[in-house]
Amino acid sequence: MPLTIAVVIIAVTAPLLNPDLLLNGLFVAGLFLTIALFAACFLIPWVRLPTGAMLVIPILDFVAILLCRNGAVDIVPGLGALAAFPVVWLAASGLMPLLSAVVSFVGPYLIVLFPYLLDSTTTYASLVDTLLLPTMTLALFLVMRVLTLQMRMQRLELQQKADEVLALETQSGDRERLLAAILDTVDVGVVAVDTGGNTLLSNRQQQLFQQGASSQDYDEDIRFFRSKGSTPLPESLHPIRRAAEGESFSNNLLWLGEGDCQRAVSTAARPMTGGDGEFTGSVVVFTDVTDLVKALTVKEDFVANVTHEFSTPLTSILGHLDLVLESPNLLTPQTRESLSIARRNAERLSILVSDLLSAASASISLHAKPTELTALLTSRIRSARTHATNAGITLVSEVPQCLWAIADPMRMGQVVDNLLSNAIKYSPDGGAVTIRAHAGEGRVLLEVEDCGIGMTPDETALIYGRFFRAHSARESAIPGVGLGLAITKAIVEGHGGTIHCSSSLGTGTKFTVSLPTTMAHAPAVIG
Repeated sequence: MPLTIAVVIIAVTAPLLNPDLLLNGLFVAGLFLTIALFAACFLIPWVRLPTGAMLVIPILDFVAILLCRNGAVDIVPGLGALAAFPVVWLAASGLMPLLSAVVSFVGPYLIVLFPYLLDSTTTYASLVDTLLLPTMTLALFLVMRVLTLQMRMQRLELQQKADEVLALETQSGDRERLLAAILDTVDVGVVAVDTGGNTLLSNRQQQLFQQGASSQDYDEDIRFFRSKGSTPLPESLHPIRRAAEGESFSNNLLWLGEGDCQRAVSTAARPMTGGDGEFTGSVVVFTDVTDLVKALTVKEDFVANVTHEFSTPLTSILGHLDLVLESPNLLTPQTRESLSIARRNAERLSILVSDLLSAASASISLHAKPTELTALLTSRIRSARTHATNAGITLVSEVPQCLWAIADPMRMGQVVDNLLSNAIKYSPDGGAVTIRAHAGEGRVLLEVEDCGIGMTPDETALIYGRFFRAHSARESAIPGVGLGLAITKAIVEGHGGTIHCSSSLGTGTKFTVSLPTTMAHAPAVIG
C-alpha cells in the first residue's frame, strides 16, 4: 500500500512536473504493474499457496520500481529510493531469509544498473557509484530483520507469559472452587478474618451458625456466652476479636445463640502470615459440640447417681464387718481371715466409689495450710512399702529432712498415693520406684519415677482424661478404671501447680509435680 500510494501520487502530480511523463512507456508500465500487484495482494488467496509464494509481490515490486525509475529518471531521479518498501516487506516477512537478503541487494542494484547496461560509454567509476543504493537497502534489510526478530521474540515471550498467566488463573480458579467445595462440605464453621476483624471468607456451616445465633438479621454479630444461659461474653474475649489480634488458641468451649437454639461450640484460631512473615489475619474454626456436651453431662450424672447408690450399702457393709471383727471371741481364725479379706475388698470398692464421686463432682474442695511435705511423703511411702514388697519392688526415697509448702495435706496425700500406686502397679517385672522432692525458686518439686512398662508419647498426652488407660496397661490386664490421674491433675492444678509426665515404652515413667510455695493465686475450690 505505501508503495502504491507513492507511485500514484507521482502519477497524479506528473502533469505539474512534466506532461510528457505519462507518455513514457516505461513509467506507465511500472505504474500499471504496481496497481496490478496491489490488486493481487487482495484478490489472490495466498494462504492456499505454498509457503514463500507471496515473495513474488516484493520481487515484482523491484521490477515495477525499475520501470518507473528509469522511465522518469530525468524528471524524478530519486524514485530508486522506493526500493526501501519491498526491502522492508522482505525483512518483515521472515520467509527465506537468505534469499530475501540476496534479493534486497540484487533488486536495487539492477534498478540503478539498468540505464548503464544500455549505455556503451559506461565507465568503471560509474558502475561503482551504483553500489550505494543496494548497499543501503541491504543494510536496511539487516536492520529490519534484526528488529523483526527482536519483536517476534518479545511477542513470543509475551505470549508465553500470557499463557502462563492464563494457566495460573485457571489453576487458581480450580483451587478456589475446590477450596469452596471442601469448606462447604465439612461440618465445622470456618471463617477467615483480617487484622481488623473483617470477614475475608466463611463457609456454609459458619453462615448457618451465624444465622441461627443472630436474633434478628443475618449480618448481626454472633453473641457468645461462657456457659449455657449465662451472661454474654465480653467483647474482648470474643473469639473473632482474639483471633484478629493474633492470638492462637484451641478447645475454647463457648455457647452461642440464645434460648432453645443455644449451641455449644469449641473454637480454635491460628494466625496467617504473609510472604514476609507479617501477621495478616487469622482462621477461626467453630465446631458444634452440643451433643457431646449433653452426652458428657448425662454420663457424669449417671456416674454420680450410681456411685451415690453404691456408697450407702458399702458404708453399711464396712460398719457391720467392723462390728463383727471387733468380737474376736465369736470368730474362728478361718472366719476372721475370710471376713478380713471381705473387708479389704469392700474398702477397695469404697475407694473406687470415692474416686468415681470425685470425678463426677463439679468441684473439689481444698483446705490449704502450711504442710511439712517430708513427713507426709515418709508416711505415704511407709504405707505403700508392703504393697511394693509383695510386688518385688524397692522404694527409694530421696527427700530432704524438712520441706514446707502451703497445701491441703489430705489432698496432697491422695496425689502421692495415686502416683505411688500407679508406679508399683505398672512395674510388673519389679525394679525400683524412686520418690524425690526438693525446693526450687518459689516452687516445690515432687518426682515419682519407675522402671515399668511405660507409654508412648501420644498416650502421655491423654493420660489425664477420665477413664483413659494406656494400651500396654490393657494388654497386661492390669486392673484400673483410669480415674486416678484425672483426679490427681485436678488436685495439683487446684493448688496452682502443674503435673508433667515423661515416659518411654518399655523403659518406665516419671511424673513431676510442681507446687507453688504460696496459694495466693490458687482457688479454694476447683472445677
